[in-house]
Amino acid sequence: MAAAEPARPRRAASRAVGEGEEQARERARRAAPRRRAGQAGAATAMRAAAQQLAELLGRLPDSVSSLKPTEDGWEAQVEVVELERIPDTTSVMASYRVALDEDGELISYERTRRYTRGMIDRPT
Repeated sequence: MAAAEPARPRRAASRAVGEGEEQARERARRAAPRRRAGQAGAATAMRAAAQQLAELLGRLPDSVSSLKPTEDGWEAQVEVVELERIPDTTSVMASYRVALDEDGELISYERTRRYTRGMIDRPT
């Protein structure tokens, strides 16, 4: 007695699944937020703000605390250690507002605040 061969999946069924996946990808692509040509994405803008500010100040940024799109590009708040002290919680920090154009190039920056690292924001 010969053993029965296992059933093979139909090609038509696999094509239908593949077409469904393609349609789902197309729907997701259409639903994704659109950027103007040449406009940097959020992650790229974040890195650009930190790197370009570091070049100008000669200090490495500690973090980017906010990033928002504007009509002309991006605006970021970048935190920088201005004076390192021991203990670390007494180090002097500065917050800079950085404006970037659509391509991620720095247009302007401004120090908006100085504070110690250990300082907590208090409700007003």
